[in-house]
Amino acid sequence: MPSRNGVVLAIFISPAAGEPMQEVSEVEAIAGCGLRGDRYARGEGSYNKLIGVGNRQVTLINARFFRNTGFEYIDSRRNIVVQGADLYWLIEREYKIGTALFSGVKYCDPCKRPSNLNKKKLGGLAPFEEVFEDGGGIISKVVQSGIIRVGDLLIPPSKGY
Repeated sequence: MPSRNGVVLAIFISPAAGEPMQEVSEVEAIAGCGLRGDRYARGEGSYNKLIGVGNRQVTLINARFFRNTGFEYIDSRRNIVVQGADLYWLIEREYKIGTALFSGVKYCDPCKRPSNLNKKKLGGLAPFEEVFEDGGGIISKVVQSGIIRVGDLLIPPSKGY
């Protein structure tokens, strides 16, 4: 069982599906919606356009999966990049980042979208969905609103250690 906190290395949002990701140093997590200014908080993300707000709120990925891949954090199109936490263990568990409370929902399958949207930039690299097989991160929902910042700890639940 994991026993250590993670740390937020980067935060990204995108105002609309297919738009470039924007790196931010802090963001408000809004309960039941996602991150303020992000496409998923408004139900405009590629994976929740038909279902609406709340289907896919926040995505997290572990920084260790980027080593020696040629991909940068921003290329993953995930919202939060963390180091030092076992994200998969957080599925169906609540955890805290900054002043916000999250609940892990499910594994986030790596898809073709990052490679397709970054085709020119990622030119000779293998497709994202192949490079990040078994390392796509997780989808979480915001349970309690709050502010998260780069450098904040991801604090997993203390029960079960």
